[in-house]
Amino acid sequence: MYTIDLNSDMGESFGAYKIGGDEDIIQYITSANVACGWHAGDPMVMDRVVKMAKKYGVAVGAHPGYPDLMGFGRRKMVLSAAEIKNYMKYQIGALMAFTGSCGMQLQHVAPHGALGNLCQYDREVSKAICEAVCEIDENIAIYYCAGAVLGEIAEKAGLPAASEIFADRAYLDDLSLVPRNREGAMITNLDLAVSRCVRMIKEGKVTSITGKEINIKGNTLCVHGDGPKALAFVSKIRKSFEQEGIIIQNMR
Repeated sequence: MYTIDLNSDMGESFGAYKIGGDEDIIQYITSANVACGWHAGDPMVMDRVVKMAKKYGVAVGAHPGYPDLMGFGRRKMVLSAAEIKNYMKYQIGALMAFTGSCGMQLQHVAPHGALGNLCQYDREVSKAICEAVCEIDENIAIYYCAGAVLGEIAEKAGLPAASEIFADRAYLDDLSLVPRNREGAMITNLDLAVSRCVRMIKEGKVTSITGKEINIKGNTLCVHGDGPKALAFVSKIRKSFEQEGIIIQNMR
């Protein structure tokens, strides 16, 4: 039996600026990665998304990133381990106020953007993130990009961990994501994206941007909610997975 958690990044609107189709996409997913106000999001947006998640039975996770609203958290920053640890606590704690007020438990933490990319190989940064989560609640899971050292460190720390694969992103040979500024980084063809997802789940294989066949493990599949085809992607994925006998369910 094949199972997969289906997640999407949400709550990335800010004030008068709307990003993503949260209201539509949340009806198709099982977990939501909610921006915590630093790379995107604000208290009103966080409140709205958490309440929608409760309505549709969707688990909520924190999507903390760098304090970089202008760059959407996708620009590199040089921070100490202590800064990263406390920045994580600050953002996770903010979202937990909203989940707690709705009678919900925070399910996971999924580092965002440039910070998440750093977790592919940076052990010090990954350790700081895991320490922050452990000191808050050891039942909170870590979502890590497939192949990232963050997953190894999370498991050693005794935290639940889920390997995240991407429906709409291309991979390098080392399983890191192709940088967004490089041609071919985004998978825009719906049929190709879905077939790649099915293969990653059923065969544990993906073709890198260089054409190399590489092994990949996926517990949770991300569909980015801010793309122009996000709703079409997630609805087609659900339909195709049903036909392929892949069960979509929350990891818990």
